[in-house]
Amino acid sequence: MSKVLSAHAVSVDGYITGRDAGPGHGLGDGGTLFDWYTDGDTRSRVFDFFKLSAPSARVFDSLAGRIGAVVAGRNTYEDSDRFGGGSPHPGAPLFLVSHRPAPELTERQTLFGDVKEAIEAAREAAGGKDVGLMGGGVLTSALAAGLVDEVVLHQVPVLLGGGRSFFQELPSHVRLRLIEAVAAPGVTHLHYAIA
Repeated sequence: MSKVLSAHAVSVDGYITGRDAGPGHGLGDGGTLFDWYTDGDTRSRVFDFFKLSAPSARVFDSLAGRIGAVVAGRNTYEDSDRFGGGSPHPGAPLFLVSHRPAPELTERQTLFGDVKEAIEAAREAAGGKDVGLMGGGVLTSALAAGLVDEVVLHQVPVLLGGGRSFFQELPSHVRLRLIEAVAAPGVTHLHYAIA
C-alpha cells in the first residue's frame, strides 16, 4: 500500500514561509528556504530545472520519485499561484483540501473539503506510488487522523523570525523515529518515520 509523506523546506525556527506570504507574494521574505534547490551542480532527475548539491539531489530525487499524487492545503495552493493550473509535482495530480470553493481548477486538480477523503482519492490516483502532502494545515490534519507515515524536514540554517509556522497545534504528541540525516550545503535533510 502506498505511503503518505510530507517533505518541506523549513527554517530552524519552524517556518515554511516568511512574513507577508500569500497570493502574488509567494513565500514572502522566506525565499531563502529554497536556495538549495538551485545552488548546486547536480541536475535533478525528477525536476530538471533544479540544480542541487550531490547529497541533496540524492535525497530529493529519491523522495520525489516516490510521489504519484499530491494533497495540498488552500494556503499553499494560493501562495504558489495555484501551481499554474497543474501540480507541484510534474507527474502527479493535485488534490486540494479547502473549506471554500476554489477558483480556476483544472483537470489535474480536484477539490475536497476533508483531508481523509483527499488522501483516499490521492492513493487511488497514485497507482501504487506514494502520496505527498503539501502545507502545514494538511500535514497537521493528516497527523491528527493518523494518516501520515513519514515526515521529511529539509531544514535550512536560517531563523526567519516570523511567517507561517509549519506545525500547527495537534491533539496529542506524535513520536518520530529518525530514518536518515544528511548534511548538505545550505540544508540538512531529516527523514523521520512516524513511530
